[in-house]
Amino acid sequence: MRWLRRWEQVVEECERALLARIFRTDPVQLFDALRQECDEHAVVCSQSRVLVPNDYTVELAPRVHDELAARGGQVGRHLTDVLDRHAAERGYEWAGPLTVHVTLGEVPNGRYRVSSAALAHIPAGAAGPRRWDQEPGVAEPAVPAAWPSPS
Repeated sequence: MRWLRRWEQVVEECERALLARIFRTDPVQLFDALRQECDEHAVVCSQSRVLVPNDYTVELAPRVHDELAARGGQVGRHLTDVLDRHAAERGYEWAGPLTVHVTLGEVPNGRYRVSSAALAHIPAGAAGPRRWDQEPGVAEPAVPAAWPSPS
């Protein structure tokens, strides 16, 4: 079944690429692609909890990036706001802090590509350095004060 889903995604990408080349697309389609990426990767944990990815990467073709930059310099912030509103409307819960990275790249449809990942939020310093042979959750053994020095 996995290959069938992948084939469907390839056909959808080709269709989007063809339509993008025939008709000029608006940023609204980019917003829809972000929402679709969010919906497709939602994980139902319980009746009242649905987790969605929190790290999104939007690769833009140089021409599209220039178009969006001309409309205002806050492209990433605006995309983040769109996703945040979408999640609030659907009752989704982020896997961690929401981030949207906008990058330039060569994309197959000549416009954009959206990908996502669920990244856990781990506060800085939450886990200190651990030796390779130390079990998780096991404290480092104390060294006696009178430890013989190697000579």
